[in-house]
Amino acid sequence: MKRDYGNKHVYFVGGGIASLAGAAYLIRDCGLDGKNIHVLESMDILGGSNDGIGDKGSGFVCRGGRMLNEETYENFWELFSSIPSIEKEGMSVTEEILEFDKEHPTHSNARLIDRNAKVLDVMSMGFNNEDRIALLKLLLTPEEKLDNLKISDWFAKSPHFFETNFWYMWQTTFAFQKWSSLFEFRRYMNRMMLEFSRIQTLEGVTRTPLNQYDSVILPLKTYLNDHNVDFSLKCTVTDLDFKDNSDITVKAIHYTKDGNNDEIIELQEGDLCIVTNGCMTDCATLGDFDTPAPMKSDRPVAGELWKNIAAKKDGLGNPEPFFGNPEETNWESFTVTMKGDKLLKMIEKFSRNIPGSGALMTFKDSNWLMSIVVAAQPHFKGQSEDETIFWGYGLYTDKVGDYVKKPMRECTGEELLIELLYHLQFEDEIDDIMKDVINVIPCMMPYIVSQFQPRAMSDRPAVVPEGSTNFAMISQFVEIPEDMVFTEEYSVRAARTAVYTLMGVNKKICPVTPYQYDIRTLFNGFITSFR
Repeated sequence: MKRDYGNKHVYFVGGGIASLAGAAYLIRDCGLDGKNIHVLESMDILGGSNDGIGDKGSGFVCRGGRMLNEETYENFWELFSSIPSIEKEGMSVTEEILEFDKEHPTHSNARLIDRNAKVLDVMSMGFNNEDRIALLKLLLTPEEKLDNLKISDWFAKSPHFFETNFWYMWQTTFAFQKWSSLFEFRRYMNRMMLEFSRIQTLEGVTRTPLNQYDSVILPLKTYLNDHNVDFSLKCTVTDLDFKDNSDITVKAIHYTKDGNNDEIIELQEGDLCIVTNGCMTDCATLGDFDTPAPMKSDRPVAGELWKNIAAKKDGLGNPEPFFGNPEETNWESFTVTMKGDKLLKMIEKFSRNIPGSGALMTFKDSNWLMSIVVAAQPHFKGQSEDETIFWGYGLYTDKVGDYVKKPMRECTGEELLIELLYHLQFEDEIDDIMKDVINVIPCMMPYIVSQFQPRAMSDRPAVVPEGSTNFAMISQFVEIPEDMVFTEEYSVRAARTAVYTLMGVNKKICPVTPYQYDIRTLFNGFITSFR
C-alpha cells in the first residue's frame, strides 16, 4: 500500500551517482512523488565524478574511469536491475552491462611494462617471507589499531614489498600511494580478496559498454526525468542552518544560483536534506593539446560545505585529513582522441590485447608511474566511426618525465602523448602518429585520491549521524563498515542507507559479501602469495 507523505520534500546536495541513486530509491522503494525530490548540483551537468564529455572533431575526455566488479557491487547491480537501458529495449542497465562484459571479457596480457618496453611476466607476486608475514599480520589486526597510519608505516621493516609485482599492480589498479591510509588498504585486501589471485590479468574488472556517464548516469537521469525529479544545475550549496537544540535537524539550505547572491530554502516539518559531503573531482581542471591543465586546489566546493557544517554540530566528521594536502592527493589523467585506428592497432600488437580486453597497462619504471586503458570502441555516444580514443593517468605529477623533461602537471596534451609513445618505443612513428591526433586533453585533479588519506576512524561521519532527525551524508567520505571507498558501490550503498534510515523503510540493504572468510578464496589467495 502506498504511503501518504503529504507535502514532504527531499533535497539532495550534489548531483553525483549517490544523489541520483538516492532519488531512485525514494521513487522505487518509498513511493515518493518525483516532483518532491530536488537535486542541487554546482556544475552544469549531472554525474559528479562519473563523467564523459566532448564531441566529434574536438576530442573527448573522461576525468577518470570507474571499474565495476560483478561479485562485489551488490547494491549497484540490484539498483540498476530496475533502471531501464536507454540503448536496448526490454533490458535493464545491469543486464546491458553484464551482457557487454561477457562479450568483451578482460584478460590483460601486458599488465606491467619495464623501461625497455618489455612486457613483464607477472604471474609471480614477487613476495618474500617478510612481505607475506607483514600482509598476514595486517589482515589479522583490528582496524581500531590502525588510526592515522600509512601503508609505508606498516611495511617500514620490509621495504621490499614496494618493489613487488603485487604492489605495482595493486597500487595502479586502485590508485594507492605509499602514504595512503593503512586501513583503507586493509579494507581493499579484504573486500577484493577475490581479485588477489587474478590481479595480474584483471579478469574481475567489469566494464560498461560506453563511458560511465553514457552507460550509467544517462539512463539513471532518464529514469528520474520520467518521474519528474527536479534538477537545479549551477546551484552551489554553501551552508546549512541547523535548529538550536541537541538534535541534528536542518532548517535551511543556503545556495547561490549561477553565481548570484545567496538564496535560502527553508525546510518544512518532515523535509529531508541529504548531502554529498566531499567530492574527489572538486577543483579538477582541463587542458588541451597545447595547454597544460593547471593545478588549482583552492576551496573545493563539497569540502568547504562539509567544513562549514562540521563546525556547527558534533558527529559530522572532520574534512581536514582529506582536503588539507593536495600535494598528496592529486594525480593527472589524459584522454587521447585520434582519427582512425593506427595508434590503437600499434598498441594492440604491442600488448596482444584487442581494445576493451586489456584493462590497465602500467609502465612500472615511468617517473610518473603512467598507465593507460584502451576501451572497446566506440567509448562515447558522440564518437564518429573514424575516431578512436584511449585514456591514461600518472600518479606522480610532480616528477620530471623520463623523456619530456618537465613535471607531468606542467605538460601539454601533446607532451603527455609524446612521453607515452617513447615508453612504448614508438618514437620513430611520432610524426606520423601526431598527424592523426584530434586532441589530447589533460585533467588535473587535486583531490582525486583524498578518500585514501591517513585518518582516524572518527574523521568520516556516519551516513546518518547519531541524533539526526532529517539529515544524512552520502559520498566517498562517510563511514560504511567493511566496505571500500573509490567505488560506485560505496556511493550507492551510502544512498540506500540514508534513504532507508530516514524514510523508515523496512527492507534489507544488500550486505558486504565476506569473501575474506570464504575457504576457497582464502586458499587461492594463499597459493597466489607463493607464486
